[in-house]
Amino acid sequence: MFMPRRMVLALSVVGCFLVYVAGAQPASAAASASASIEHGRYLVRIAGCNDCHTDGYNETGGKVPEKQWLMGSKLGWHGPWGTTYAPNLRLFMQTVTEAQWLTLAKSTTYRPPMPWVALHHMSTLDLSAIYSFIRYLGPAGVSAPAFVPPDQQPKGPVVQFPAPPPAASKGS
Repeated sequence: MFMPRRMVLALSVVGCFLVYVAGAQPASAAASASASIEHGRYLVRIAGCNDCHTDGYNETGGKVPEKQWLMGSKLGWHGPWGTTYAPNLRLFMQTVTEAQWLTLAKSTTYRPPMPWVALHHMSTLDLSAIYSFIRYLGPAGVSAPAFVPPDQQPKGPVVQFPAPPPAASKGS
């Protein structure tokens, strides 16, 4: 059977298109979400989020089970600004949308020792992945203690930051 050239060309184009479409399907939403969660897990590890936001993380060399990550800390960071506590990110992320998180992460300055400059320099993709991972972990734990102003004494353990200067010795 003879087919006109145009028909052969049209069928060839359609065939190539179908082969392309079949082979170029985008990843499923589940696979994409899983990749974002894994990327967020990686970033939380390397960016040091657990160092402050996970009780016992530093003391155990990072051997805190993931189910206990990012639930805040009762260890205060005390300095001229007052006393700050690493908040429970797992509870916090339940209160904001991803868009709100991205705005906060890119524009807010925080009290020490939070390395907010690092958040400002992270890509939107990285910040979204962190959000996805923390939401994946789900809400857990209790809120960290509230900020204590500089003129008040904190209760509980604190890290003095910066350390006060040594006391002058008498008789010198």
